[in-house]
Amino acid sequence: MTDPAIVQDLIRILFAVIIVTAAYIISTRNLISLVSAYALQSLTLVVMALALYWLEGAAILLAIAAVTFVSKVLIIPYFITTVQERIRIRRDIRFHFLSPVTSLLLSMILMLFIYLALSRIMEGTPAEKSLFFFGAVIGLSLMLMGMMVTFSRKRAITKVLGYLSMENGVLLFGMFVTELPFIIEFLIVIDLIILVMLTTILAVGLDSTLEDYHNRLHRFHLVGDTEEAP
Repeated sequence: MTDPAIVQDLIRILFAVIIVTAAYIISTRNLISLVSAYALQSLTLVVMALALYWLEGAAILLAIAAVTFVSKVLIIPYFITTVQERIRIRRDIRFHFLSPVTSLLLSMILMLFIYLALSRIMEGTPAEKSLFFFGAVIGLSLMLMGMMVTFSRKRAITKVLGYLSMENGVLLFGMFVTELPFIIEFLIVIDLIILVMLTTILAVGLDSTLEDYHNRLHRFHLVGDTEEAP
């Protein structure tokens, strides 16, 4: 049998991997690398769910690992990568509001703020320095870092990857804090929404900035209304 302390050390290492992938998603301009970092981040969550299953024995964690692996490690990254290769777009070099360096610094400040805030809330409790405490801190931090990607990037597809990273933050927070059956239902619904969003982006223009995307989508609706008019 594996020593529980070893599994806990593994989870701490996985926390570090998640932070590194989140920082990379914020700063990199290469779309293929963005997708690879997201897939690695999702795979890390799969391994973390399996490690928690070993510690707790909750069968729902196996379901979370399976759904996450199929949707976030295989289907969504493959879907984005295949289309990206066909349209030959490799980089998203345009940022607004926040530069990569500023985003990273702000991420560190937010993570420290969340740590201090939760420490004050849980001060004097056994959970203050537990894995569940750090899971909550990093989960909330990952949500905010994903939000920063959607806020600072211009291309619509990059914003979707930021949204996906936010969802990973929700998943991480949920594995350590909330009821697991709710999380598995949430994952299925959100993954369906993400696939619909990606399909819409592909129909209108994967290479668009957000402003171009809105303009193209508006023209798309106008054409549809014209075709339906008698």
